[in-house]
Amino acid sequence: MASVKYVARAQAQAAPLTPGDLSATLHANGSMTLEYYAPRGRDPQKPHSKDEIYIIARGHAGFVYDSQRVECNVGDALFVPAHVVHRFEDMSEDFETWVVFYGPEGGE
Repeated sequence: MASVKYVARAQAQAAPLTPGDLSATLHANGSMTLEYYAPRGRDPQKPHSKDEIYIIARGHAGFVYDSQRVECNVGDALFVPAHVVHRFEDMSEDFETWVVFYGPEGGE
């Protein structure tokens, strides 16, 4: 039987980066991982092999995907399909986001 997993933002902020990754992996279950991402200066990420959801936890940033840009703030959510080029830019100094990767490699 699966159990509930609670992760406080303070716990996520203190978690070390996952080796070889840009974020801290906080929980994994099946195909899903819960991560916390706090890029500083620039966002060097590359497209991912799974679908993902960002939920902005702190600060604000521009989010660029394809040839579009949206402004995102605390509480906003973004869905990014697998293999889509994307990044955050013009981030506030306190910018942080929850990241949920899920589903099969290649996306659903």
